[in-house]
Amino acid sequence: MTRVVLYGRAGCHLCDEAREVVRVVCAETGEQWSEVDIDADSSSGRDLVDELGELVPVVEVDGVRQGYWRIDAARLRRTLTAAGPRPLA
Repeated sequence: MTRVVLYGRAGCHLCDEAREVVRVVCAETGEQWSEVDIDADSSSGRDLVDELGELVPVVEVDGVRQGYWRIDAARLRRTLTAAGPRPLA
């Protein structure tokens, strides 16, 4: 199962930056990750545009939101190497 999910959309420069952060951190930690285009995906049963539209990019680890807009590489790395994800405070 993929632990890390990046939610984004086409034409989003912050999503491009977040994608690179997630790619690098997941490569370092050996985690698999996936990306979901909130404008194109309806398979989750969630209304992603309504839920995340103003926040993208959003990163979740094990279903727990870890960050949005600008993704903190150090925080993501700590979360992936800790026992489990900590909710975004």
